[in-house]
Amino acid sequence: MLGQMMNFPLTIGSLVDHAARFHADTEITSVETKGGIETTTWGQVGENAHRLGDALAKLGLDPQTRCATIAWNNRRHLEIYFGVSGAGFVCHTINPRLFPEQLVYIITHADDRVLFIDRTFVPLVKAIRDQIPCVEHIVLMEGRDETLLAELPDLEFYDELIATGAPDTPWPDFDELTASSLCYTSGTTGNPKGVLYTHRSTVLHAFTSNTRDCIGFSARDVVLPVVPMFHVNAWGTPYACAQAGARMVLPGPGLDGPSLVKLIDNHKINIALGVPTIWLGLLNEAKASGSKLTSLERTVVGGSACPPSMIETFRDQYGVEVIHAWGMTEMSPLGSSNQPLAKHDDLPIEEQHKLRENQGRPPWGVDLKIVDENGAELPRDGVAQGGLLVRGHWILDAYFRASTEDTLTDGWFDTGDVATLDSNGYLSIKDRSKDIIKSGGEWISSVDLENIAIAHPALADAAVIGARHEKWDERPVLIAVAVDGEAPTESDVLSIFEGKIAKWQVPDCVVFTDVLPRNATGKVLKRNLRDTFGDVLMG
Repeated sequence: MLGQMMNFPLTIGSLVDHAARFHADTEITSVETKGGIETTTWGQVGENAHRLGDALAKLGLDPQTRCATIAWNNRRHLEIYFGVSGAGFVCHTINPRLFPEQLVYIITHADDRVLFIDRTFVPLVKAIRDQIPCVEHIVLMEGRDETLLAELPDLEFYDELIATGAPDTPWPDFDELTASSLCYTSGTTGNPKGVLYTHRSTVLHAFTSNTRDCIGFSARDVVLPVVPMFHVNAWGTPYACAQAGARMVLPGPGLDGPSLVKLIDNHKINIALGVPTIWLGLLNEAKASGSKLTSLERTVVGGSACPPSMIETFRDQYGVEVIHAWGMTEMSPLGSSNQPLAKHDDLPIEEQHKLRENQGRPPWGVDLKIVDENGAELPRDGVAQGGLLVRGHWILDAYFRASTEDTLTDGWFDTGDVATLDSNGYLSIKDRSKDIIKSGGEWISSVDLENIAIAHPALADAAVIGARHEKWDERPVLIAVAVDGEAPTESDVLSIFEGKIAKWQVPDCVVFTDVLPRNATGKVLKRNLRDTFGDVLMG
């Protein structure tokens, strides 16, 4: 017997329609690429999203046509998120920090027919225009600009495009399993891989993001997504904010510390989301300017492990709760978030603080397990370390243009991480499987060592690699970037490990460098560091 309840497909268009109908006057603040700040509302975003969807349909695009963006976090990008997907097309966000060759590969592999760009990226697109013949429409995300038109003669203009669409055009009907958006991995090895999300997976992800044990946006919040909208759909923040009716402040291209502190203080932002390197700049500017970040209540930190020292600084100096989260492009990206259980209220405060340092527990919709090298499941005791596998409602089934058999193992996706799980489901990522240090038959977590090292007041950045060793196969080496004006010695830096880890885990040496190499999403390129410093212990 079937239940007798209404049944509507879970679609992205329904999210912006809800926000536009019931939170119509809630403001969306947008820092424009040309400078200045624009204020709009959810009502206007919803209207323009419908205009855009209708305008794209009038171009004669087939359903599921990929429409790409190379753009910053701004209100037009927000409208594109909902207008493209709502109208049955696929919103393909592209990371502009990739190499030109990778951009060409991604655009061609996706077979993008429309490309929306901010003015910052006109030179970039001009340089590769002849290599992306699949693109039929390049749309500048502004009004008409004759100077840029002379530079890129086939340029079209967003404001003119949406003017051809009607605001009351309804979204087309389609199955909730229809593809909605497309993101590519950063492609540190080989070509980037596409992950094709569905309307259903995206809406379920938004529902779970909005639970209190995850992020829990509400209509009373002012949200600053510092994580770029080209990075796993800004961690799903636009969709979750539309669902909740939260006010958003979109930071545009200025992600430096001074710009972010100014936005937080001027717009009374209480929730912000970003990667650790961004928050390092924010904290440095807050200290230098004397800002107390008074309105800020919570930060969500993901993308890479959050150093405990950063959590302490936010908590002790600014009264800000840090939600340590973990996920991947292949996971939409939410996999876990760190919130305490009721029983933890009785723990000593030091233990409560220590608990907040790991990656937290999976929400409903995500299942995790760890396995040994033979695929056998390991105990959830917080001690056993193994390969981390995942499955769930918003986890990929196959990479774009690939098969499930090439992507999954017995229905599980191998994350490539080495981790522990405890009996409550708390996840602690120890390392990427390719980065964990194997020394004399024992494993050493480079992440644990980095979290300790970055707390040294004379270090601005740090990474740990496994360097080749004649006796132990591999030993840890710390690659360090000193704070401007500081000149720490090796012994001074290594002293920070005393009493925090076993002596045999302490790095064998420190190598100072000017900057750490990072990929397009800000992660340190350990492979490059191993190529450069992998033989420093070999005599």
